Amino acid sequence: MNETLNKKTTKNLKEIEDFISRAIKKLGVRKENELCKYLPMTSGGYMHHFTLRKMKIKQPDELSNLIERFIINAEKPTIVAPKQRAPRGSRKRRDQIMFSRIQLERMLNIARIAGDQEIIGILSPKKSLAGYKRELIQSIRHNKIEQELWNGYVESVQAMQLASAAQMPDGINH
Repeated sequence: MNETLNKKTTKNLKEIEDFISRAIKKLGVRKENELCKYLPMTSGGYMHHFTLRKMKIKQPDELSNLIERFIINAEKPTIVAPKQRAPRGSRKRRDQIMFSRIQLERMLNIARIAGDQEIIGILSPKKSLAGYKRELIQSIRHNKIEQELWNGYVESVQAMQLASAAQMPDGINH
């Protein structure tokens, strides 16, 4: 039984290799992978080269039928259009509005003019503590007082204190 199964598979493998070589000659291509573009799939588009390789071993009869129908017996084999895919970036969330840097700066200026501290805090770029210190020193040197800069500095210091308190082991008070 096992011997007849092996003979059948080798026969099918030889037959499929024969079909593939005939199809390659007819199309004038160099590799068997190039046959895939001429073999349509039920899900749309043409056959993937991995599918061709898998079918060669597991479903040689079905593959030989496809090759015979769409390449060997076809008067003029045609290339199958690729499967339609979603365009790149189509999975991005649509409910979030993305602003350019210039647009954000304009909105930030509008919020400053309106005096809306909450919106200013949301739209302001987050800086490091060192960045806030540097800008505060610069503003002091230029005799300017910026409440927003000071608020950012205070928030940054508080955030650092909370982070360091969270890292300390329990029971230790500094």
